Amino acid sequence: MIPHPSAAPDPAPVEAKSSIQVIDRLVTLLDVLARHPDPLPLKALAGEAGLHPSTAHRILAAMTAAGFVERLEGGTYRLGIRLLELGALVKARLSLRDVAHPWLQRLHRATGESVNLGIRDGDHIVYIERTSGGRSAVRVVHIVGSRAPLHTTATGKLFLAEEPQAEVERYIARTGLPPMTPRSITDPARLHEELARVRREGIAYDLDEQEVGVRCIAAGIRDEDGALVAGLSLSTPAERYDPALAGPVKRTADAISRALGHAPTGRAETPAHEVFAP
Repeated sequence: MIPHPSAAPDPAPVEAKSSIQVIDRLVTLLDVLARHPDPLPLKALAGEAGLHPSTAHRILAAMTAAGFVERLEGGTYRLGIRLLELGALVKARLSLRDVAHPWLQRLHRATGESVNLGIRDGDHIVYIERTSGGRSAVRVVHIVGSRAPLHTTATGKLFLAEEPQAEVERYIARTGLPPMTPRSITDPARLHEELARVRREGIAYDLDEQEVGVRCIAAGIRDEDGALVAGLSLSTPAERYDPALAGPVKRTADAISRALGHAPTGRAETPAHEVFAP
């Protein structure tokens, strides 16, 4: 069908192409700066990147505002501190996965159930690792990269329990505690009670709250400074749920924490062969 001459063209493909072009140019500028240990003036930077100076200046201004690039006196540019922060964050998360992975596999082999590693991202938990197979794959949908609200997940409750009450109240006001299933906690008073229990026991549960028919047990993983950096969770179909699995989950999370340099005071280290005992 030939479009009517007066019909306006769809701007979406043009806008998409323009956005991709800007990203390509941004990456090119970062690559040029990365190749040079010393700050570069605008003209040299633009020339090596193959860009008009005005175009390079406009993109560099945006990157400077975001902290990805630093503009020095005299109009020279170098890589910004924000890249170091992001790099350190990526390194920490990759290290966490590397350290945790063997322990996830061991817990999976010992229980036959799905084992997940989750981290906090704002008001959600993001799953960054999962070990499963055989019967554990049935009805459990925690997939690497998926997100879920803090208050409906066992791992999310661990992170909320770390917060002071005022911060929990802000989370409640910000999110409204939307339900994911009929069993999700939507009452603020009940959530505070649940978080108080998590603080006492060091274990959190999701009983059909994120997905009907799926239950989870989670324990926290801490770094060398004692900060909560992730949650280890075991997911099972409701018919196979066993509260006694909280012991192996907690001991496995503690073992990963020790591998990350965490040294809890006043607690004897569990021998490796006893980590997965009931």
